[in-house]
Parts: sequence; structure tokens; C-alpha cells
Amino acid sequence: MSGDHSHNDSQIDSGSRHNDSHKHKDKYKDKEHKHKDHKKDKEREKSKYSNSEHRDSSDKKHRDKDKERLKLKDGSSDKQKDKHKEKKKEERSFDGKPKKEKENGFESPFIKSEPENDDFYHSPKHEKSLKRERDDDDAEYKPKKIKTEDDRSEKKAKKRKQEDEDIKPKKKTKDKKGEVAADGKKKAKKEPEEKWKWWEEERYTDGVKWKFLEHKGPVFAPPYEPLPGNVKFYYDGKHMKLSPGAEEVATFFAKMLDHEYTTKDIFRKNFFKDWRKEMTSEEKSKITDLNKCDFSEMGEYFKAQSEARKAMTKDEKLKIKEENERLLQEYGFCVMDNHKERIANFRIEPPGLFRGRGDHPKMGMLKRRIRPEDIIINCSKDSKHPKPPPGTKWKEVRHDNKVTWLVSWTENIQGSIKYIMLNPSSRIKGEKDWQKYETARRLKKCVERIRTQYRDDWKSKEMRIRQRAVALYFIDKLALRAGNEKEEGETADTVGCCSLRVEHLTLHPEMDGQEYVVEFDFLGKDSIRYYNKVPVEKRVFKNLQLFMEDKEPEDDLFDRLNTSILNKHLQELMDGLTAKVFRTYNASITLQQQLNELTNPEDNVPAKILSYNRANRAVAILCNHQRAPPKTFEKSMQNLQTKIDAKKEQLADAKRELKSAKADAKVRKDEKSKKAVETKKKAVQRIEEQLMKLEVQATDREENKQIALGTSKLNYLDPRISVAWCKKFGIPIEKIYNKTQREKFAWAIDMAEKDYEF
Repeated sequence: MSGDHSHNDSQIDSGSRHNDSHKHKDKYKDKEHKHKDHKKDKEREKSKYSNSEHRDSSDKKHRDKDKERLKLKDGSSDKQKDKHKEKKKEERSFDGKPKKEKENGFESPFIKSEPENDDFYHSPKHEKSLKRERDDDDAEYKPKKIKTEDDRSEKKAKKRKQEDEDIKPKKKTKDKKGEVAADGKKKAKKEPEEKWKWWEEERYTDGVKWKFLEHKGPVFAPPYEPLPGNVKFYYDGKHMKLSPGAEEVATFFAKMLDHEYTTKDIFRKNFFKDWRKEMTSEEKSKITDLNKCDFSEMGEYFKAQSEARKAMTKDEKLKIKEENERLLQEYGFCVMDNHKERIANFRIEPPGLFRGRGDHPKMGMLKRRIRPEDIIINCSKDSKHPKPPPGTKWKEVRHDNKVTWLVSWTENIQGSIKYIMLNPSSRIKGEKDWQKYETARRLKKCVERIRTQYRDDWKSKEMRIRQRAVALYFIDKLALRAGNEKEEGETADTVGCCSLRVEHLTLHPEMDGQEYVVEFDFLGKDSIRYYNKVPVEKRVFKNLQLFMEDKEPEDDLFDRLNTSILNKHLQELMDGLTAKVFRTYNASITLQQQLNELTNPEDNVPAKILSYNRANRAVAILCNHQRAPPKTFEKSMQNLQTKIDAKKEQLADAKRELKSAKADAKVRKDEKSKKAVETKKKAVQRIEEQLMKLEVQATDREENKQIALGTSKLNYLDPRISVAWCKKFGIPIEKIYNKTQREKFAWAIDMAEKDYEF
């Protein structure tokens, strides 16, 4: 029997061990005479002690039952002889151990579960070997359990129940120990990633970001692999062999044949212009028209490659995964101030064709391959500097501890500087986030003063002050971005508050029953359309009419204002204040207010999460965080509706069964039928909860199909608001933030209590 005995068994076990050792004594007399005598004496002492203790705590009935069990064990002892021989060595080693004290206070050599074989027991040191033996002999123990327990009378069943109760605390000991061991393993695995509570330490001053920085540099894109000989390119219907440089750029276009980009004139024009730069003079003279180029075989080849990757075996996928893990361990971490920190993206982007957002004028241009000679490395002087690939050198190695980037280079399309930086969960990124939300909280204390000031400025005699005041009103009320000056033809035609043109606004003295309505329609960041009809204060409306007088549609609305002037003014109002701080403040305060209004403490968890998402949606709408509905949206909604319909049918069946059970209970009027009714009631409640959860999920998806909740949640909402809300209403934090987000906001999760207010 695999399991601990109660203290009643200790007499039996001691007697059994004595009898078994006596049986074995003759076999091992010559070799172990002295050892056995000593052991026998010791066991007699044990037996004597156990018997006397047992007599004090047991009555006559217990002794009778013990004798009966002893007979059963003695009858099965012959069958166990072979097993005794195999385990004789363990018996000898364990017999000599001192007595251990059980959890319930009775002295016994048993710490954990014990096999039916009574002369075999163990100490914690032998737990591992015992466990193995128990697993190996599992088949042998089970029949014994049936023999000794299943065929007993009712009284013996009660005794077994008592024994099971005694087993439970001991199993806890084992489980506890197992958990410790398991935790030990887990800790061993996670030890390198032990959380550093940087927010509990003092921050650097004077703009210093770090004192020591060491890393391995970037991982470059793999070199180009030429196409196999059977994949051909055709020009004007004839096969043409391309040079490696021209072929590589051609493959970029071939991979995008099914994309709408390759149908756009500006994309095709820019691609062909840059492609010709990579051609030899002979290729240039022959290839003069993109419409005569046939990339179809190339496109089919890359489709087949994609399908082959999807159909890879488990082993092949595992091999790739292992290689990626190796690169991550080598290049994906740096050492900053004696702490191992994760790097966000240590891979250099491969060459390809630029896409851009919206109708970008440079779409289709060639993004060139980045080489070591383009790379600037930033690390400590006293660190081990990253080594460039053999035969190459870095553009520069810097030691600037007032910046946070590790690697930088300049890309060729727009001349912008690209960086490799630390992961969002790092100290540097966390400190920046924390500071951002603290600045927004400081704005909360003085926002009414600032609002009073810009309202007064609407009446200023100076036009520039009036324009600045109206722009600030839009930034505050509508959470508009400030907008930057751009060179024409360099980027898509996107605007912000300061760069609005007359054509972007339409004034309506009255509209939809409201007075002084301004209709906005323009492309904002990432070419996302901003369309909004907003009733404004009368003085703002009159000023807008004044600003638009005698202007053409393409003229600037705020012709005496730019972002530099606005930001300088904001700095005068509050240290560290920018248009983005207003945006962060309004997003966070809106979430706080919406959560207070929408959350019902009586709701269950799914309903509370729906309330949270609705509060988040209000912020996303304020910040104009839109998205196109996912391609799979309709299909996923159909699948969800199918689940809802199936659950409704299940609920109807459950209700019918409950009705039938109630009718049956009225007739029978017995305990069994009453229990059946209770069971059916619980089943109906459970299915109703499941149905509600599915319906809430469907509502949530439908409401948010064109709203990007993630952008505001990660960039504009103080995470301490969400953490405090979770703690206050008992919502698991995992329901609001995924693993990556929890790592990013570890400082907020640790810091915020349930009573936190933004």
C-alpha cells in the first residue's frame, strides 16, 4: 500500500518488521549475525515503546482489529519474499536510522508515504530513490491495496477513512517539499532575470543615463542568396539573366506582387528608378519599361518558399527556434550598471522597398543594406567593445552616457537616424514613462490656471497671442498633436494643430441643433483621418472666422504660430510642459473619470472588463486612435455567434432538465431527487454565466473593431490607474495587461495601491 499509516499501524509495522527480520535471520546468519542481533534488539525496543504507547491510547477493539490486519499481512508475507530480497540493502541502511517525529506528534520512522512492505521505510534523504522504486513497483502495490482494503467490512472502511485523514497532513509535507524543489528549479531558471526594482533606488542627476554599458553590437541581415537556375526573369517575353545586385532588388518587387502597393504609380516609378541604379550598363540599355518585366516565376518561387516554411517539421522548427534563442542570448542582452538588461531589437532591418504610411511620396524607393561601416556604437570606455564582422570596421565608437541608445545609423530614404535601444521593461524606459506620467500629474494641479489664461488671451489685441490661445484650446479640448513643419514632397501630407490649413476646417454657426460647430477633416499622424464635429465656445468661433478671412483653402490657419513658438510658451506656463503632456493628461484623467462612472462593484469579472474596455475606448476616440477592422473580423464574429447559439441551446436543454427534476422531486420527495434539483440548478447557473461571458465578448469586439485600444493603453494612460482599479475590484492584472505589458509596467504594479488616484 502506497501511503502513510495512522499511529494505530505503528504497532503492526513494528511487529511486522520484527517478524520479517526473524524470517530473514537464518538466511543471512553467517554474514550478518552480529548486525542482525543488534538490529533485532533495536527493533524490540521500538516495538516495546510503540506497544506501550499504543496501549495508552487504544482500547480493546483497536487491538482486535490490529491482530486481524497482522494476520492478513503475515498471510501475504510469503508472496513478498522476492521483493524483500531485492530491497534488503535499503532495509539495512534504513533500519539503523534514528526515529523521526511525525507531524501529528507521534514518534515514528515514517516521514512520508510508506509501501505495504513493512520492513522498508525511508528518511527524507532517500525520498528520491524511494519515489523511483515506488513508480517501478506501482503495479505490485495496487493489487495489495485492493486485497487489504477493498474487501473489508464497514467498520474497516471507517478505519481506512481515519487512515486517509492521517495521510493527508503527511502528503502535504511531501507536496510542500516537492513545491520547494520545483520552486528551486524555477528560481534556478529565472535567476538571471530576477527583477531589479530600480524604482526603489536613487536616480542619476545631471543627465547621466548610465555609468557602465557593455553589449555585443547588432546582428546584420543575412547576405543575399541568388535564385536557383530554374527560377527565371523575363523581359518583353524573353528570358534574361540578371546581375546579383539587380536580381536582389527585383526579388523585393516580386515578393510584393500580390500587394496593392505594386499597382500604385508612385510606388512603381520610385522602384524602377532605384532598380536601374543597381543594374549593369548592359541591363540598363535593355530594361527600359517596367510594364514589360515579368516577375511571375520569382513571385511563385517565394510563395512556395513561404508554404514550405509553414509545412516544416517540428524538428526543423525547433532547430530555427534554437538558433534564434542562441542569437538572443548572445546579442539580445547588455550589461548596464551591473544589471543584465534586455535589448528591444538587436537586428538590423534587411534591405527592401520603402512603403511608408498613406500616400507617401517616397514609397517604392530602395532601402539599402546597412553595413558595419554605417554603424555608430555607443558603450563604456572600460567595457569590452563589440567586434565588427571580420574584414570590416565600425563607422565610430562613442562613449556618451547622456544618451540611451546602444547602436545608431542613418537610413537612406529620409535621412533619419535609427537606433537600437533597450526593451520597454528596462530601467531607462521605465524611468522615462514614470517621469512622463508624473509630469502629467503636475499639469493636473495647474491646468485650471492655464485654461483661465488662454481664455483671457482670446481677447488679446495681438493676433499671434489669439492664435496661440485658440491652438492651445484645441490641444487641450481635442487632444490634438502640435504638428511639425515639413518639407514639401518629403513626407505624406499629414498635419497637426499648428500646421492646420483653412481647407481642414468648416465653420457652422448652427448644426444638428448645436451652435458654433467646427467641422475638422484632415490627415493626422500615420495618415490616419481625423474627422470630428465639435461645438466650441462663441469667442473661439469668432476668432476662427477672423483667422480665415481673406485666405485661400491651402493657406495656414495659424499663420503667426509654429510648434517652436507654442512649446516655448508652454514651458513658460509649466516646467516640462509640451502638447504631448496635455494629451497624456487628458487621456489619463478621462480613463479615471470613465472607470469611476462605468464600474459597478456588483458586476462579475467579464462585465467589469467590458466597463474597462469602454473607458479605454473613450480615451482612444479622444486621441483618434483608429484602425482598419481586422481582415478576420467577420469570420471571428461568425465563430463567436455560433458559440453563442450553441450555448443558448445548451441552456434551453439544461432548463428543461431542471423543470423535469423539480417535477420528479415533487412526486418522490426524497433526498436523492432534492440533490438532483440542486445539481441541475447549478448547471443552469453555470451555463448562464458562460453565455453572458460570450455575449460580453461579442459586444466588446463589435464596439472596438475600428478602435486601437493598445496605443493609448501603452503610451498615454498612467498604468497605476489600471493597476489600482484591478486591486480595488479584484480583477486579475493579467486580464488587463499581457506578459510583455506587465514587464513594461512592473514599476506601476509594484507601486500602486487600490486607492491610487491620478
